[in-house]
Amino acid sequence: MKIGCLHAHYSNIEYIEASIGSKAELIHFVDPGLMRCMEEGFDKVKVKEKAADQIKWIAQSGVDAILITCTGYIALLEEVETNLPIIKIDEPFFNEICKITQPQILLFTNPATVEGTMKRLMNFASSHDYQLPDIEVRVIENAFQLIMLGQKTEYADEVFKFIEKMLQSEQDKKIAVAQLSMVKAAERVAQEYNISISNPLAPLEAYVSRKDRSN
Repeated sequence: MKIGCLHAHYSNIEYIEASIGSKAELIHFVDPGLMRCMEEGFDKVKVKEKAADQIKWIAQSGVDAILITCTGYIALLEEVETNLPIIKIDEPFFNEICKITQPQILLFTNPATVEGTMKRLMNFASSHDYQLPDIEVRVIENAFQLIMLGQKTEYADEVFKFIEKMLQSEQDKKIAVAQLSMVKAAERVAQEYNISISNPLAPLEAYVSRKDRSN
């Protein structure tokens, strides 16, 4: 199986390769500029057209499916039609967190992705007959600019420290991270504090494994 992966940042490649690289041949396409355009208030119609062009370009590259790893891209591309299967990284993740009954905190670093992601979560819950989970959104301020500047270590440290501090006052709530770039820091916290933190990567790996076995 050959999968074309569309990322908003180069840092996402290592996560996807480590997770599903052994299950499929991966071809990576990266455009950090598109999310920057959204943040700076570019014409949303033109941004959507650009994103749609990217999907069409990937579809012509001989892949069997397309994986979109950026929640912001996914929100932009909901209406794009292609004859290839499109794997949206947030859908296996939504399926997981919708099954959790206790209150949850969903963390973001990129505020531009919050509205689109939460709208998709509500639609997903409704279409799959899930009761909408009790989820509180929090944004880790001033962290996303670090990853966009390529400062991955500093970014991961900021995410780690935020979650670590939050654990002191939010012990009764389940924590989840919404963005792929946050996974490494979340896994570090989970290991050091012996807790479970939901993230988009593990559900994706399980989803691709099921698809691989069914082919």
